[in-house]
Amino acid sequence: MKSVQDEVSEEQEAGSASERIDGRIRELGDWRGETLARVRALIRQADPEVVEEWKWRGVPVWSHGGILCTGETYKQVVKLTFAKGAGLEDPAGLFNASLEGNTRRAIDLHEGGWVDESAFKALIRAAVSLNASKGKKSN
Repeated sequence: MKSVQDEVSEEQEAGSASERIDGRIRELGDWRGETLARVRALIRQADPEVVEEWKWRGVPVWSHGGILCTGETYKQVVKLTFAKGAGLEDPAGLFNASLEGNTRRAIDLHEGGWVDESAFKALIRAAVSLNASKGKKSN
């Protein structure tokens, strides 16, 4: 059972991570920031209980019972890597990168490109379900 102190620490970390993600979006100030903001909004819509984290020297991470996906930004692409993407059904064919691995799958978004929003939210919900089926994992 979590103590009040643990819960306060988690809230402070989440706030800090969310603020850092806000900062990254502002810092980018171009299509990549807009894309990251849109994806973030879709993730929050799909899973209102999602936890935002800031890991690996500045990578936004969305978790619920384990990592759902990361949001890395590069010069030519915003890469959304699903930690357990290989275990997810992708009927809309959103995964277009990192297809050769046994675990992860990614969606590369380029300037001017976008994903089917309902299919993306379904993918997020599927990732939450997959994490729940594997048992509780610490974030």
